[in-house]
Amino acid sequence: MTNIGNPKGRGTHECVRREGHGKSLLVWLFLGLSACVLAEEQLPLMLQGVGVDERIGRNIDLDMTFIAENGYPVALRQFFHKDRPVILNLVYYRCPMLCNLVLNGQTAGLREIPWSAGEEFEVVTISIDPSETFDLASQKKALYGANYGKPMTGWHFLVDHEGNAKRLAEAIGFHYRFDEGQQQFAHAAAIMVLTPDGKMSRYLYGIRFKARDLRLALTEAAEGKGKFTIDRLLLFCYHYDPRTHSYTMFATNLMRGGGILTVLFLGIMLWRLWRRERQIAIPQFAEVTK
Repeated sequence: MTNIGNPKGRGTHECVRREGHGKSLLVWLFLGLSACVLAEEQLPLMLQGVGVDERIGRNIDLDMTFIAENGYPVALRQFFHKDRPVILNLVYYRCPMLCNLVLNGQTAGLREIPWSAGEEFEVVTISIDPSETFDLASQKKALYGANYGKPMTGWHFLVDHEGNAKRLAEAIGFHYRFDEGQQQFAHAAAIMVLTPDGKMSRYLYGIRFKARDLRLALTEAAEGKGKFTIDRLLLFCYHYDPRTHSYTMFATNLMRGGGILTVLFLGIMLWRLWRRERQIAIPQFAEVTK
């Protein structure tokens, strides 16, 4: 029998209720973790282990060689020049869908920025399929050259050489796998931007790339050098948001910039008023001293 008037009785019921809530919370946590495990187990075998682990700040081996469109081996170092960042994408040329969508989106975005591959930046596209040959790379270059509408001197299409495509992919965290049944590669939709000395700078995801994102990623990778110095100012207002995988307006910097401009404006106004009063005061002082 419960003693309603007894404070100890109320405390006992309160403890029971709290214990019940605690057990409920543990049950929900257990169910949530179980759902995550089941979701992982239900992931198709073809997609397990496929994805991107960002390696920001890591240098790649620029001495790795690949086969160029002309059939000759070439080291990655040849495409990294002073003050020129590099856009890198790993695809395969016989890909039935995703690779073409990534390349189409990249091409559309590059068309909208005022720079050209080979002048302000370089683009290196490498096939991850070791069976593809340089003639297929040459055909892809011709196809995207027509779509790009600008000189293709700075956009290079390469194929694998001595397994270096896989080594490069693992080095930059681009994980893919080959499905024997489908005879296709499972891979993520992403492009990477590197600094002129071969350091990983930014990863951009999806099949559509905003011109603003490409421009800011290249500017960021160039570290404010060369023709990118002016565009460095844009990075003051925008920052890369890993949740949206895009560059978004940075309100704090924008307000800080507005505050600085306000202070400068007030300073100039005060200086002009002080100068004007001084110019008026000098003749008056001269008349008094006569």
